[in-house]
Order: sequence, then C-alpha cells, then structure tokens
Amino acid sequence: MKTLSQLQNNKADLQQARIHSEAIPELQAGEALLRICNLALTTNNITYAAFGETPHLRYWGFYPTNDQAWFHMPAWGFAEIVETSVEGLHKGERFYGFWPVASHVVMKPVRVSERGFYDGAEHRLELTSAYNQYQRVSTDAAYRAEDENYQMLLRPLFITSFMLADFLQDNDFFGARRIVISSASSKTAYGTAFCLENNPKVELIGLTSSGNTDFVDNLGCYQRAMAYDEVEQLDASVPTLYVDFSGNNELRNRIHAHFNDNLVHSCFAGSSQNHEHLSAADAPAHGPAPQPYFAPYQIKKRNADWGAAEVTRKFNEAQLAFIQRVKNPQQPWMLVNEHVGLEQAKKLVEDLVAGRIDPKEGHAVVLG
Repeated sequence: MKTLSQLQNNKADLQQARIHSEAIPELQAGEALLRICNLALTTNNITYAAFGETPHLRYWGFYPTNDQAWFHMPAWGFAEIVETSVEGLHKGERFYGFWPVASHVVMKPVRVSERGFYDGAEHRLELTSAYNQYQRVSTDAAYRAEDENYQMLLRPLFITSFMLADFLQDNDFFGARRIVISSASSKTAYGTAFCLENNPKVELIGLTSSGNTDFVDNLGCYQRAMAYDEVEQLDASVPTLYVDFSGNNELRNRIHAHFNDNLVHSCFAGSSQNHEHLSAADAPAHGPAPQPYFAPYQIKKRNADWGAAEVTRKFNEAQLAFIQRVKNPQQPWMLVNEHVGLEQAKKLVEDLVAGRIDPKEGHAVVLG
C-alpha cells in the first residue's frame, strides 16, 4: 500500500509542525493521484497561514486535515500525474499550481482543457477560483524547465508587482515625481521597482532596515536605498507617492506627516509584518487616505482594455525578463536553496516562522 505523507502545522502555534502519514486511498471515478515534485516556501506562506481563516483566502481550507487543531499548508509549485482515469489527462503530465506540502495529493479534475484543469473537490468550490486552477507546463508559454525554482518562487509575487506597476502607470503616478517603496528588499517590492525602473517620470526610493540598505542599493532598480529612520531627509516639496509593503503604521504615519499635501497617493499593497493595516483603521492625520491595492481589479480592467490573451502575453514577457535578472550569474538578486524531503521542509517552516531567513535567499522544497 502506497503511503501519503503530509507536513502539518498547529493552528495555534505555527512553530509546531509534524509529518503525518496515511495510506493513499483507492482512486474513485473522476479523480487523479499526483506526486508533488517541488514547492516554494516563503514568508508569504507563513503570513497567510497566520490568518488562515480570513474570508477572502481561507488558507486553511484548501487541504483540510482530519484534526481541527492542525492545518495542511499549501504552496506554489509543480506536480505530476501518477494515476487517473479522467479524460484529457495522462500519466506523467506536469502541472504548475497551488499544492499541499506533501508527497502526493488526490484531486478531482474538472474543466479539463488545453490550459489545464480545476480541482472540483466539493470543499474547494467556494474558495478563490485562481487557486484551484492547474496549468499544464506543456502549454505554458512562460515555462522553462531550468527555471522551475524561480517560477514557483516569483510568479505568485510578480503578478502583484507587474499589475501594481501597471496600475500606477495607468494613473500617471497620480502626478507624483517620486515613488517611495517600503520593505524594498521584499521580492514583491523589487519586482514592482523592476517594472518601473526605466520610467523617466519618477524617481524610485527603496526604504528598508539599516542592515539591508546595501542589498537594496545593489539591486540597481532603485535610484536610492534609505533606512527607515532616514525618510525625513527626503525633500518634502516633491510630489510623492507611497507604496506600503511593510504594513508598519508608525512608518506610514511618519511618511504622511512629512510629505503632507505633497503626498499625492498612498496605497498598501501587502504586508511583510502584518495584515492588520489592511483595514486602514489607524488612518493617518495627514495626507490622502491610504487606499488598498488588489491585483485582480487591475487584471479585470486590463482584460477589458487589451483582452486576456494580451494581458497574459505581456505578463509572461515581463516575468521571463524578471527571472533572467534575478538569476543573473554576475550579480544575482536571489540565491535559491533547495531543501530535500519533508523533514527538511519542516525545519524550513520553523525557520520561516521564527524569521531566520535572509531576504537575499529563496527556498525550494524538493519532494519528487
């Protein structure tokens, strides 16, 4: 009897992880057994896990366990079909998508097409559709076998970066001549800066912790890297736009107070620290009201403007260029560490929860 092994985490204490094994169930009609090959684990996985019951994502709901105290963490990566009777799918086919951190997974593929399939398992029907979609690598124009680690680490983040940059350009930067980006060493932040680096209309300032200023400066996509405590050194008379990736309310209030009416737009595009700021409950006393940014809104707009095929083409082109820059052997923006097996994945999760991760590194879990 084949065994299915899963990495599970305690909902009350993410630092607690365990490997749970059980027999692979016999496949029913309409099901497929897939072997998980490799996955990307980042601080985003931990952030989402900490808010596992939030209505817009319901992160704990994708791969439920039989124990209410424990959840099964999903992550982006690749898997191959081991067995299926579903028409249009074949043994050995490889797919990109949102998989569990596990040796195998049983799915119920529906809406099978040239592009791929959706998991039609009943418990996933009310979850966000984009996370239920699985892309065949054979029909993915942006897929490169040698870049799998980079694709799974960067693609989920870069869609936010690409569409955020497009949103800002689409609005002519709200009249700004400078963009200040917090958590500038985060991959989503420097992905955004990469998409904007050749625009002559705006100067890009990357804010980061004092220990990361050299790294951010060496990325080359920001005109200037500054530590958080230096923000008041910026000329407050220049029309400025703030992109908040940090979720630090104190920093946001300082930026709003410093630029005041010359802060032309303030948006929060994600958080490396928390999700509490998404409610904008602590609105700054100065400058414009911070606005949330959600990539799906801009995707919907551009699908209407350009057509979905053109949006995909533009994104694929930008993603491939970004991956080439990130892995540049002369000056890589990210070094990928591989962790083999669930035991090493367990240790990686513990390090991610504890914050023992270098921003210059990406982490791939190799399972198959």
